[in-house]
Amino acid sequence: MKKIKNEQQLLKMAISVGETYAKNRGFDGFSDTMGQKEKVEIIYRLLVNDKLIASLGEDSEDLLSMKHRLAIWIKNKLPADHALLK
Repeated sequence: MKKIKNEQQLLKMAISVGETYAKNRGFDGFSDTMGQKEKVEIIYRLLVNDKLIASLGEDSEDLLSMKHRLAIWIKNKLPADHALLK
């Protein structure tokens, strides 16, 4: 897995956008006490279910890979001149 420039910031943005997407889809399960781990897994599974991202193989479906996949997802959605892509 190749490291992405600004991956942590991209992941934070992906979680924020993913939460909004999930809430617009009717998911009410996010709370202030929920950790990043749970949010990453919920958002990842929702995006896979909606066929917005490709699923990881069952043997490589771990938290680090899910975070990386979410960072790639949001990176591909940003405009080319976005500050996080420079």
